[in-house]
Amino acid sequence: MHTIIEFLKQTGFYLLAGDFRYLIMILIACVLFYLAIVRKFEPLLLLPIATGMLLSNLPGANIYHGEFFSGGVIDWRALSAGGGLLDYLYLGVKLGIYPCLIFVGVGAMTDFGPLLANPKSLLLGAAAQLGIFLTYTGAVLFLGFTGPQSGSIGIIGGADGPTAIFVASKLAPELLGPIAVAAYSYMALVPVIQPPIMRALTTKEEREIIMKPLRTVSRTEKIVFPIMVIVFVAFLVPSAAPLVGSLMLGNLLKESGVTERLSKTAQNELMNIVTIFLGLSVGATATAEAFLSWSTIKIMLLGVFAFGLGTAGGVLLAKFMNLFLKEKINPLIGSAGVSAVPMAARVSQVEGQKARPGNYLLMHAMGPNVAGVIGSAIAAGVLIALFG
Repeated sequence: MHTIIEFLKQTGFYLLAGDFRYLIMILIACVLFYLAIVRKFEPLLLLPIATGMLLSNLPGANIYHGEFFSGGVIDWRALSAGGGLLDYLYLGVKLGIYPCLIFVGVGAMTDFGPLLANPKSLLLGAAAQLGIFLTYTGAVLFLGFTGPQSGSIGIIGGADGPTAIFVASKLAPELLGPIAVAAYSYMALVPVIQPPIMRALTTKEEREIIMKPLRTVSRTEKIVFPIMVIVFVAFLVPSAAPLVGSLMLGNLLKESGVTERLSKTAQNELMNIVTIFLGLSVGATATAEAFLSWSTIKIMLLGVFAFGLGTAGGVLLAKFMNLFLKEKINPLIGSAGVSAVPMAARVSQVEGQKARPGNYLLMHAMGPNVAGVIGSAIAAGVLIALFG
């Protein structure tokens, strides 16, 4: 009987009765499963994140130990003595490996042609990073977050999950779970969050503006561009070089025309494998102790605030540029300056066609959209340089 009682005390059911927070986290994981499977919100990452969250909150499973990474330092001795599966997978996040590998895949799937055909769209991508720095300021001044924490929260406004994870893992690992969940949730909600802001900031006449077709970009331009970006960013913001360099490596694999096999691997096998590991690892950090706090609620609210400001920044700059341009820009494409590729560009297209059926803005919106990817990576480098 004593043996049976001791066995029962080691079961998850007994441990669950001692701390109801585990049950809350399991329910939250189930909500993420619902969003990923039924609602199809960013399923490729929300599904692994939900699974990682579920595994790390199963009492007694000992799959993930947050204390091994407390204070931003890896306890290698404890990790080697008794680490769980997700502890080892999390090293790829902690060391900044997974986000960079994701960027290789993103680069291999990205066409910078629309950006090169209309270089002005680079300014729209930069303006959309406004939400990052305004949110950072508000979090520091009014909500009691530290500088590194505020920077990690603000980067959600870039609508770039890997970048948010990269920054949070270096500056505020204790907030990684909530930041990752917020970043990917709001990326999935781009078609819900952006349109009201876009319509509120533009007139019907502005939304009806038709833009001329983009010029054809040569293969030479597409090859030279990523090389120039790597050099320029490395000199300007060296701490952004890992992300931007990985992005441009993937793009070179695609555009060079001599590494088709590597390009396909980066777009498919590499991207898929790393996505699984990244999602599981990030979800594992959302333990009951770290996730169930007022800080998490603040992060979720600040995240949508940052995202809204980024959307508004791109639209407003486009309107300002139209004061000086002969060939007007449809301000709707400014909202695509956030990094949610290609979803944000599709939203611009949909809203443009609602205003004027037959108005095709997709390729025009892809310019600021891919510029936003570069811009968010540079913003991440600036924050890491300041607080890393």
